Amino acid sequence: MISLFIVDDHPIFRDGLKLLFDNTEGMHVIGEATSGEEAFVQLTGLEPDLILMDIQLPNKNGIEVTRELKARNPDHKILVLTMFEDDQSVFAAMRAGALGYVLKGINHAEMVQTVRVAAAGGAIFSPQIAGHILQWFAQGGSRQSAEAMVELPVLTQREQAVLELLAAGCDNTTIADRLTVTDKTVRNYVSQLLKKLEVGDRYAAAEKARRAGLDSLPPNP
Repeated sequence: MISLFIVDDHPIFRDGLKLLFDNTEGMHVIGEATSGEEAFVQLTGLEPDLILMDIQLPNKNGIEVTRELKARNPDHKILVLTMFEDDQSVFAAMRAGALGYVLKGINHAEMVQTVRVAAAGGAIFSPQIAGHILQWFAQGGSRQSAEAMVELPVLTQREQAVLELLAAGCDNTTIADRLTVTDKTVRNYVSQLLKKLEVGDRYAAAEKARRAGLDSLPPNP
């Protein structure tokens, strides 16, 4: 019996997965969470065969949650299941310890097969994601494409200031101090930036900012 744990803040999608797996022979959902904080609590003492992880989560995104879960228990098998297919999110998830990266929208049969492979420890990727990875290796893994300059979407002056500080490696507390705002305000700006930049986490946003040339620390306000 393959035991599964789902981390996703969309109740309709989460309920659909639970219904699918609980009605599939040899699979059973033993827990679910709507956020990283909830996952940390509920996974204490649990050892699911596979954790299905969304990227867009409240407060702490799925890549950060994956990284922390793997630090707490290196034996956790985590499969990222998301709508994001940008290179930065894919490679950030792999660096965090995910063993696969699958896009939402696959059909039921593909989902079941994907879970079987991942639960057995196999690396698995959606065809689109595999294409990104193959292209990177075809270029010798030289990061040539990853380092190519990119254009950023239109940002407000404050959003750009936050992004520049992210690119400089600052954490939320440092950004709040530099811009004289609260930590909560910074979290809101970071969330807005992830959506505008179409990336999954702050590390991917920082990398995209550096590729756009925002790699110098702005002066103190």
